[in-house]
Amino acid sequence: MTGPEIHLEVAPELALFVPHGRRVGATALTTDGVSSLGHVVESLGVPLTEVGTLEVNGREVPASYVAGAGDAVRVRAVERPQRVPGAPLSFLLDVHLGTLARRLRLLGVDTAYESMDIGDPALAARSAAEKRVMLSRDRGLLRRRELFAGAYVYSTRPEDQLRDVLERFRPELRPWTRCTACNGLLREATKEEVADQLHGGTQRSYDVFAQCQECGRAYWKGAHHEQLVAIVERALTEFA
Repeated sequence: MTGPEIHLEVAPELALFVPHGRRVGATALTTDGVSSLGHVVESLGVPLTEVGTLEVNGREVPASYVAGAGDAVRVRAVERPQRVPGAPLSFLLDVHLGTLARRLRLLGVDTAYESMDIGDPALAARSAAEKRVMLSRDRGLLRRRELFAGAYVYSTRPEDQLRDVLERFRPELRPWTRCTACNGLLREATKEEVADQLHGGTQRSYDVFAQCQECGRAYWKGAHHEQLVAIVERALTEFA
């Protein structure tokens, strides 16, 4: 037995998630008549984290709405910048986004990162417990209902990933204030305080240091500093 047929149109920004045949314009889709519109949209491959509003016959409806025969459904992309209510903005990244995590921390953005694959249930639970926005390219993870909030990372290139997250959420940028290794806050430190981490030329050549208050890691303007400065200046120019 077939259910009612609806006419569904997906925003161009979300076209990459859906089968090719449904990417352009409104297409007919047969539903079971009992599933929520949110479930129907997700069954096409579109994570609800990427949906801004759902409209049926010109009016906005919740994801729990059950579409009827002949309904004209429009799936709009999330508006940018996206506001995340209820908590200071912070992020949680899965095991595949280590470079993005380090760059967000470099900019002073509160970013938790799991360097091991702890599984989707544990990641979703941590997102909920710590009220962090889950960033991932795993659509299955982003479909978990217990997430506090989530967002799909569209690119595989760290430069584009960083730009996308900053453009979408516009977090406050406070460069050079967080440890890129553990996300802890940095403080000024003397050479004597970090002497056990300095070797050879570093001991002789540098006098200005910072140290993580959580893991104790020392920081100074070393060989890669200019590359890091370029990342920071580009982000501040575009998104400060």
